Amino acid sequence: MSNLSTNEFDYEVLIRRRGENDYASYCPQLAHMIKGTAHEEVEEAMKEYIRQHIATLASNGNGKS
Repeated sequence: MSNLSTNEFDYEVLIRRRGENDYASYCPQLAHMIKGTAHEEVEEAMKEYIRQHIATLASNGNGKS
């Protein structure tokens, strides 16, 4: 998968619990990690990061559907 895709479903979101209140989400296609204190927090933050990435691609005329 490419980091130039404009399809949100082409991006994986991996979530890892590392302690009682210590979570991390990672997107391998973007090589980006977000840390937080709740599963939902890191999941939603990563989804928003991916949406922003896609919007940037679209506004620059880049990307593949």
